[in-house]
Amino acid sequence: MTRRGWRRGAVAGVAVLAAICASGPERLQVIRTASDLGSLPTDRYDYTPQDHQRSQRASALLIRACMAERGHPDFPLDPRYPSDPVVATVVSTDYGALDLATARRWGYGWDPAKALALRPKGRRMTYAEYADLPTCNAEASRRLMRGIDVRRDWLYASTRAIEVDKAVKRDPRLRAAWDVWSRCVAEQGFTRYPDPVAAYTDDAWQRDADGNTRHTQRERATAVADVTCKLRHHTAALWHAVRAQKQAVDITRHRDRYAAGLHALQTYRANVSEVLRKLG
Repeated sequence: MTRRGWRRGAVAGVAVLAAICASGPERLQVIRTASDLGSLPTDRYDYTPQDHQRSQRASALLIRACMAERGHPDFPLDPRYPSDPVVATVVSTDYGALDLATARRWGYGWDPAKALALRPKGRRMTYAEYADLPTCNAEASRRLMRGIDVRRDWLYASTRAIEVDKAVKRDPRLRAAWDVWSRCVAEQGFTRYPDPVAAYTDDAWQRDADGNTRHTQRERATAVADVTCKLRHHTAALWHAVRAQKQAVDITRHRDRYAAGLHALQTYRANVSEVLRKLG
């Protein structure tokens, strides 16, 4: 039954590609986030935002209990580090910028207020607490990963994503779509980037330590051209369809390993639920 689901995913990818080619560039599809493009075959094997939220809570509870045993009874659930860490820059989606309103306002960056909202709410930990934190982090990780062969099965889909992504980028349909998108951006007076990720990560945007950009007029105009060309030529939709096809093929080729990875993820979710139920 599961295998038939993978085959349907591959057929759906073909149908999407055919529809894109038939629709032409004149109709703009409303796409603001990657989720607007639909699901992918590997989604069921991947760690989700909900998994992240639940595991963060479970880990924080385990760490607090461990720290109490080590003489830190009031350790906060959401502490700040003794000194704030540098935040790495990441692409907002797998397809670069997608939301036109965000591009107009923030270019390839984001509202600084959002970054402030994501900062830890607890007090700054002491250096004594910080010294014991690695041990408690390790203990919490071992508890949540109980019953899982981490080296072999944990997030197997993510380990395959690198190879699948290489196959996606080699696909002639996607390379042709990127070329059309690139020409479209250049025709509006901006840099001819090889692909949308290169536009997003351009050093010209002078990202700060937190990864945010300067939101200059040039940056914002480039981002608007980028997103507009994606919409006009269905770049992200075609990209998504090619990814779906390549993922479906990879799942079929490595069926047992994907199944083992899914079992590991389900075990992890059960471990998280147990911690939340006991400490929560």
